[in-house]
Amino acid sequence: MAVSPSSQPLVQLTHVTKSFGPVQVLKDVSLELNRGEVLCLAGENGAGKSTLIKILTGAIPRDAGEYRIDGQDVGSPSPAQARELGVGVVYQELSLLREVSVEENLLMGRLPARRAVVNKRELRARATSMLERVGLSRVDPGMLVSDLPVATRQMVEIAKVLGANARIVIFDEPTTSLSEENAQRLLQLINRLKKEEGVAVLYVTHRLEEIFEIGDRITVLRDGQLITTAPANQFTHDSLIRSMVGRQIEALYPERQHKQFGKTVLSVQGLRLQGSPYSINLEVRAGEILGLGGLVGAGRTETVRAIFGADRVDAGKVYVDGTLLHPWSPGQAVKAGLGLLTEDRKELGILADLSIRENVTIADLSEVSRLDVISQKQEVSLVRQLVPRLRLKYQSTEQPISSLSGGNQQKVLLSRWLATKAKVLLLDEPTKGVDVGAKADIYTIIGDLAAHELGIVVVSSYLPELLGICDRVVVLHDFGVTGELPIEDATEEEVLRLASSTPVSMNA
Repeated sequence: MAVSPSSQPLVQLTHVTKSFGPVQVLKDVSLELNRGEVLCLAGENGAGKSTLIKILTGAIPRDAGEYRIDGQDVGSPSPAQARELGVGVVYQELSLLREVSVEENLLMGRLPARRAVVNKRELRARATSMLERVGLSRVDPGMLVSDLPVATRQMVEIAKVLGANARIVIFDEPTTSLSEENAQRLLQLINRLKKEEGVAVLYVTHRLEEIFEIGDRITVLRDGQLITTAPANQFTHDSLIRSMVGRQIEALYPERQHKQFGKTVLSVQGLRLQGSPYSINLEVRAGEILGLGGLVGAGRTETVRAIFGADRVDAGKVYVDGTLLHPWSPGQAVKAGLGLLTEDRKELGILADLSIRENVTIADLSEVSRLDVISQKQEVSLVRQLVPRLRLKYQSTEQPISSLSGGNQQKVLLSRWLATKAKVLLLDEPTKGVDVGAKADIYTIIGDLAAHELGIVVVSSYLPELLGICDRVVVLHDFGVTGELPIEDATEEEVLRLASSTPVSMNA
């Protein structure tokens, strides 16, 4: 039975402020969330969204303002008290314990036990019921979480939150690691929870199309302040971006004028990923942006890592600007002119405890050292040469890279490879977890780098991104190539068709 939003807000935050030291991150912010609705929280990185979520979940106290649930002042609840009040959160980085069973994860802290002995029959029954609620009736509750696909883990996380009797569920970038198909399933589940169970949903995402698909109302934060709250149908794509960034972004995917492609700077011949029967052949020319498309698990990340020499392969050769990589290793790849921006910048990209200066120069210290002694003066000079090209927002080259927003961290990592005088950049999900303003900057930067005759390979799960910035798209499935599309012939439907097709052998 459908549930209509109540006239009494389920959640009310009124005139909330929060500071960390001298920095005020929330300034007089008010928010209301109703039963049976999806309120989308929009804003750039640094707008205050994460701080607001932490206040709602009891992770941090506010400095001023009121917090009410069901009209009752709840003070500054602890995380446990917030859960008791019905507040649950599904974070981008899942909280499940990988080497523990699904059923134990679902009821962690609430295991049915007597005298310290778990009632396994009741555990299984309760876990099965929780899984069925989110459409996972075929998942074995006894499986280890590590044996589940990422998308299924996401659903298990949601089942865990709902199983704790959450009436208010916060989704923080829940589709970042999901394929388009699995993202759609998640959105359908959220719609069902809203309509049939009256769950109040606060939804945070950088994907604007999801906001318009699922949102009933939109609240926009900018620089810690409430800019506006209005029904979703009162916004357009452009007006929402303008509210978020405070300026007009003329085109998210900038038009590249006078494109000219030069000589082949990357040639991949007969590349067979470990265990794959299919050969991958592709070329990239100077000034060209080649997209790698495909569904999750198609082998896109594995392909760029293999090209870079980070993973072993069964066969193949890679030439950079006509030079064969031999021995085939990341060190040799960097010397030849390859750079790899990894998908997971936190785990495999940034060095969180080091400064911006150190993160930029670390890939090729020979450029900033003499007789094996690093010159900090040369490092600073190099960073200052590169920064204007990348629109990096920072206060000092000595500040930790971890203090920057996700978009600015990506720009630092791009600077790292430009410092090596790279001829080819392999960019794996370059705008993952990045806000819309920083995305526009990164797209412009990628276009500018191509205009300066770099060859660029972009891996992206977000089809509008591939179609918006690339010159050609090569589609992968099952660690093999299923087809290639010039950008004028590429549509989302055609890319998805190829992404589900059987791989073929392509000639370079």
